Amino acid sequence: MQTSELPDLAHTDTKPLHWLATATAMAAVIAAAGMLQPDPTASASAPHGTAAQHGTAPVVAPDPQRVAYPLECAGLENTVAQQAPGDLDGDGRPETVAVVHCAAGSGTPPSGVYVLTQGDGAAPRIVATLVDPAQQMSIGDLAVRDGAVFATLFGYSSADVPRCCPDQQEKVTWRWRGGAFVRTIQAGPGSA
Repeated sequence: MQTSELPDLAHTDTKPLHWLATATAMAAVIAAAGMLQPDPTASASAPHGTAAQHGTAPVVAPDPQRVAYPLECAGLENTVAQQAPGDLDGDGRPETVAVVHCAAGSGTPPSGVYVLTQGDGAAPRIVATLVDPAQQMSIGDLAVRDGAVFATLFGYSSADVPRCCPDQQEKVTWRWRGGAFVRTIQAGPGSA
């Protein structure tokens, strides 16, 4: 039986310098990993069909300032008084609800409440009118929560009521059902 000697390999003999070099390399890797943190606004999941799922920029709600509204303002501009974004039809893309009225110098001009949508690369457009300015109403609170629009409507019981001081108030909700927005009156305190 013949014995053979293995060559003396330099890397099999560890010295303190080797350990120091290894520790320095590991510290550099850990420091680099610590600097590469995820985006704090990133989420673990996105609704099915959203742009975030496909690695593109998130879908933003339509800009109500870019829409031509069907208001008769007698030569005056219109004003977007309120806006509230949210996904109203459950497709993962936000809509914008806008309260718009003529830019009158004084008084309480009637408001319209419009739902805006926007396709990829398209300009925002009106897809529904929830309150027509012809109804002579003004809008108080406006919010979009849980796929519904919530608003407080102010109106007038007769033409004799001054336009500054509406004498009727109604809290309403609109929800997308069966291809249309369905309006319901919110129950007030103490109602059954």
